[in-house]
Amino acid sequence: MTTSIRDIAEKVGKSITTVSRALHDYDDVSPETKELVRKAAQEMGYVANRQAQLLRQKSTDTIGFILPTFGPRFSDPFFSEFLAGIGNKAADHGYDLLVSTCPPGEKEIRTYQYEVQSNRVDGFIIVRTRVDDARIQYLNSIGFPFVAFGRVPGMDDMPYVDENSDVGMQMIADYLVELGHTHIGCIAPSMEYTFATHRMQGLREGLRFHGIDLREQDVLTGDLTEKGGYERAMELIQRPYRPTAIVALNDLMAIGAISAAQDAGLVVGKDISVTGFDNIPLSTYTHPPLTTVHQPIFQIGNMVCEMLIKIVKGMPLEEKQVLLKPSLIKRQSTGAPFLVEK
Repeated sequence: MTTSIRDIAEKVGKSITTVSRALHDYDDVSPETKELVRKAAQEMGYVANRQAQLLRQKSTDTIGFILPTFGPRFSDPFFSEFLAGIGNKAADHGYDLLVSTCPPGEKEIRTYQYEVQSNRVDGFIIVRTRVDDARIQYLNSIGFPFVAFGRVPGMDDMPYVDENSDVGMQMIADYLVELGHTHIGCIAPSMEYTFATHRMQGLREGLRFHGIDLREQDVLTGDLTEKGGYERAMELIQRPYRPTAIVALNDLMAIGAISAAQDAGLVVGKDISVTGFDNIPLSTYTHPPLTTVHQPIFQIGNMVCEMLIKIVKGMPLEEKQVLLKPSLIKRQSTGAPFLVEK
């Protein structure tokens, strides 16, 4: 039996108009009423039924992308590259790209629900997947089209494009050990991100292969920004027994680490080595240029958009899950340690 707005209205004791406006997040409905209505709608399976109705309606020819951030991060070169890749491919197919920002959490899921229920987009592109990803759980549960840049544990059938971060970080480990480094510090983002778990696993396994254990006290948590990388790197550098190399799990934190090292009077590439991951365009122009793992962010944006449009149109995918092979870009931010530890 299909649940209607009338059914929800009867359950919560509100008018049909109030329930409708609550579901569409109108400002003239109190937060308490919105919460009451949404809870009832979820319990009664209204969202799923609403989605079945939307799938029978005319396509919007619009791709949705909700940037999961607490602040304006469009200046982040990673997102700039990724958005350009999505937008160019969407335009090739005559699709528009609807971009918005929303911090992770309850409000984020409500934003997805609103865009689904209001028929604003035909599908979503998800970025920076999480170990426990409510966005993907929600979209998957209602059968709404999406493609992710990244994997999620336990969701083996979801469509995604990702880079083999484990292998990329093993390349970093091999290279640093080859240069002579044995004491390595790491600046990592929160392990809620699946890419972070893969990169940490690859780094640990790569070092362990050479008989080196990455000590917990040498792994500090950053926030994926230059500022976060600077602050965490300064903590590592100011220790009496500092690492000879700092591995940052993205380029922006690595660039922050380079600045910290230079402010501390160290010569990057000689007194201390720094590596990143992503190969954003800026990494070529740092002083010195940054050693990093390349992933084709623009092309990945192209790929996830192409896959999503095919799913929306009901076309078969040649590959539902694409895992790309990384490559190591060696530049001047790395070198042999000034004093090789005994």
